[in-house]
Amino acid sequence: MEALRLESIGKTFGSFTALSNINLTVERGEFVCFLGPSGCGKTTLLRIIAGLEQQSSGTIIQNGRDVSQLPPAARDYGIVFQSYALFPNLTVADNVAYGLVNRRKGKAEIKARVAELLALVGLPDAGPKYPSQCSGGQQQRVALARALATSPSLLLLDEPLSALDAKVRERLRGELRSLQRKVGVTTIMVTHDQEEALSLADRVVVMNQGVIDQVGTPLEVYEQAATPFVADFLGRINALDAECLGAGRYRVGQVELQTAANSAAAGRRVKLYLRPEDRHVERDAAHSSQALRGRVQRIDFLGTFCLAEVHAEALGQPVTLYYSLNQLRDLSIREGAQVSFSLRGERARVFGAV
Repeated sequence: MEALRLESIGKTFGSFTALSNINLTVERGEFVCFLGPSGCGKTTLLRIIAGLEQQSSGTIIQNGRDVSQLPPAARDYGIVFQSYALFPNLTVADNVAYGLVNRRKGKAEIKARVAELLALVGLPDAGPKYPSQCSGGQQQRVALARALATSPSLLLLDEPLSALDAKVRERLRGELRSLQRKVGVTTIMVTHDQEEALSLADRVVVMNQGVIDQVGTPLEVYEQAATPFVADFLGRINALDAECLGAGRYRVGQVELQTAANSAAAGRRVKLYLRPEDRHVERDAAHSSQALRGRVQRIDFLGTFCLAEVHAEALGQPVTLYYSLNQLRDLSIREGAQVSFSLRGERARVFGAV
């Protein structure tokens, strides 16, 4: 069942169009991430859902009720801001209890609910503390507990992990997803962090310049990009100049690749999009009919893997290849080394004229 439906949402600031014709349905219990670069409109869209910003056009339906013109207090949601926005003069317990107090709940009920939520977010003994006595990760948990206190049907998260260091952010990602599943609350999160969106979301909404470019599962938006922007924005990509030969065949330099895409007309110049991992690089690649030889120009070491920029004369353009650390050692990959590889044409996405 749907928890939220956005119909033709638009937002303009004077002559500037921040959002244009946004249509989206979010199911109950779903975790959805709005993902995109700065200025794409994702935070503006979240604020419109919350009633903190008024849309210029369109309708917002929450749980079957039109909330398009309702003030924030009349909408059923909890929200966590990037800065957490905790009250510094209130204890952790009083911060969590804030919404319940405003709803005139009884003291015993409030005390029990606060204890339940602090235990849920892993801070059972933090009630007497003040926010300044808590770490960034603990403050984030307190903000989550406060947002969940009134049992809202919708949880809105505005880049809640961005102020944390990488290690804490990675740990809290898992805790946030586990908490969301346990509570079952429909959640919408804004983020510009691809890894965050892909690891947390049931569906990712990729936004670009005020419009939605693609909506899909993390695997769908990564492997089946609907537009060049999505392909380029998510992860690393090789955008290779190619010529369509017809029937799903494309020529890249002197190399012919067979792809699953067959809609381009023969003779058309296109871009062939392949991920760095869309290749074979083991020693037996040298025996493939599509075997290529190239020289490693540069290696970017990224911890558990590396990306090597390789120039192969047959392609006529550089290509970035993924290597695990084991492959790096076993295949003696280093700058200046000759490597054998073949491209997995069946994984390619094809877009537009060059």
